[in-house]
Amino acid sequence: MSLGLALPVSWSREDFLVAAGNEAALGWLDRWPDWPNQALVLHGAAGSGKTHLAHIWAARSNARLIVPADLTKDAVDGLARQPLGLDDADRGADPVALFHLVNLMRERGHGLLQTGSLPPAQWSYTLPDLMSRLKAMPAAGIAPPDDALLAAVLVKLFSDRQLHVGEDVVRYLVPRIERSFHAARHWVAALDAAALSEGRAVTVALARRLLDEAAS
Repeated sequence: MSLGLALPVSWSREDFLVAAGNEAALGWLDRWPDWPNQALVLHGAAGSGKTHLAHIWAARSNARLIVPADLTKDAVDGLARQPLGLDDADRGADPVALFHLVNLMRERGHGLLQTGSLPPAQWSYTLPDLMSRLKAMPAAGIAPPDDALLAAVLVKLFSDRQLHVGEDVVRYLVPRIERSFHAARHWVAALDAAALSEGRAVTVALARRLLDEAAS
């Protein structure tokens, strides 16, 4: 019986898989608090590890992590009293509130980490003063995973679900799925669900069938 229970998530540094595409971003976190104007933007595709990195930084800096819905004009003063991480900062934050937050964090000398899918210069906010502040911040990109990292991510995701999967399954998936962490999570979840519903192990044959069904 599949109960759809949520899996526990570990945001520790030990569980962050380091590779060429993300080591520069991790290096910026190691430089804390030596950031220009105490600010940094991390950008990369969905599921690339931005939120994990934000949690690593929050543990190191004693920061609070928020999302755009938490950022209102009335909340700015209270939020700007300690280091702060704003996840998905490019997705619908109140531009006036964000502008005042950026200024107040800089004025008070508190660290501000923001994450987004694109570099800050490409964010869609129309407030000129806000965009000027964002473009002036240092930014670190996270590249899509290479084959080695994608394979390691698949192994970890299967292990998180307590699935014993052969190396042949991982080797089959790596060149055939989208090169992203989001795709890795999707296909591991799909294979887990199919194997559970059919009472079978995760095999290359099962992976081939699901990929063929998706393609058709």
